[in-house]
Amino acid sequence: MVDLSKFDVNEVANRNNNIFGLPFSEDDARVVILPVPWEVTVSCNAGTARAIEHIFKTSTQIDLFDPNMPHGWKKGFYMREPDKKILMKSDYLRKEAELYIDFIAHGQDINNNKFMLKSLKEINEGSEMLNNWVYEQTADLLNRGKLVGLLGGDHSVSLGYFKALAEKYESFGVLQIDAHCDLRKAYEKFNYSHASIMYNALNEVPAIERLVQAGVRDYCEAEWNYICSSNYKVITYFDQQIKERFFAGENWKIIADEMVQYLPDNVYFSFDIDGLDPKLCPNTGTPVPGGFQSDEVLYLLRKIIESGKKLIGFDLVEVGVGETNYDAVVASRLLWKICNLFVKSNCTDEPK
Repeated sequence: MVDLSKFDVNEVANRNNNIFGLPFSEDDARVVILPVPWEVTVSCNAGTARAIEHIFKTSTQIDLFDPNMPHGWKKGFYMREPDKKILMKSDYLRKEAELYIDFIAHGQDINNNKFMLKSLKEINEGSEMLNNWVYEQTADLLNRGKLVGLLGGDHSVSLGYFKALAEKYESFGVLQIDAHCDLRKAYEKFNYSHASIMYNALNEVPAIERLVQAGVRDYCEAEWNYICSSNYKVITYFDQQIKERFFAGENWKIIADEMVQYLPDNVYFSFDIDGLDPKLCPNTGTPVPGGFQSDEVLYLLRKIIESGKKLIGFDLVEVGVGETNYDAVVASRLLWKICNLFVKSNCTDEPK
C-alpha cells in the first residue's frame, strides 16, 4: 500500500509521479489506464497516437478535488507507459494506409496494383495483431482485479477489450458517445477500421446485448439501415433529434434518464471525443459541427451510476494534437472525472 500521509493533495503536482501527479504504482492502483498509441486506419487527420503523452503532461495541472467523489483518487489511478513497439508499428502502417487511402480516393482499383494489395494485407494483419495485444493486456489486468480504462489512439483499439470483458461478464451494454455510428463494414476494406469498431463489436462479441449511441451526426445510408434493422439492439440518439427535443422544451435530464433505461445492468462507456462540440476538441481526427458539452456527457454518466447500473470499463479515444495542448487539457480533465466515476461505481467503501 502507498503511504499517503505525506502526500498533499493541495500542493503542486510532482511530475515524477504518475498520471495526475499521483504516487501510485500499478500494483497499488485500483484503476489502470492502458494507453494504446494506434491510428493506422484514421480517415482524415492523424495525431491521436501521440495525444497520450500530451494528456499525461496536462494531467498534472488538475486539482484533485472532485465533489462527486472527493477521495476516489485514494483508490489509486495509474497509467502505463505507451508501448513503443505498438507506436512504431502504427507509424509504419499509417504511412502505408495514407498511400492506400489516397490511391482509392482517386478511383483507382487496388486489384491492378500489387503494392496496394500488399499494403492492405499488412494493414489488416497489423490490426489483428493490435486487437490481440489489447485483449491480452486487458484480460491480464482484469484477472488481477483491476478496473481498466483505455486511452487511444483511434476508436478501433477497443475491440480487444470488449472480448476480454466478455470473458468476465455474461452480458453487457455499450454507451457510445460519438459523432459517428462506426457501424461500417470493413470501411475502405480495412477489416478493423476505426469506422467499423461497433460493427465488429456487435458481430464478434455476443456478450454485447445492446448499443446505445448518442451525439451521432455523420453517418451513411448503410449504417442507418443497420440501426433500423437491428430490432433495437442498436438505439441511436442522433444529435439533430436531441437538439429538436431541446427546442421543443424537453431538458437533458428527461433524455438522459430515457437513455439509462435502455442500458443493461453492466455498462461499458466508449467515448470518442469527437462526440463533443468541436470547439472542445478542434484537432480530433474527424470533427463534425454540433455535439455535446463535456458536462452533459458527465451528467449522463452520473445518471447511469446513480441508477445502480455498473460501469465495467471505458475508453477515451480520438483526442487530437494541435499547436496548443487545448485538446489534451480537455481530455485529461474528462479522464479524471471518468476515473472517479469508475471508482464510485465499483467501490462501495469510499476511502477517507
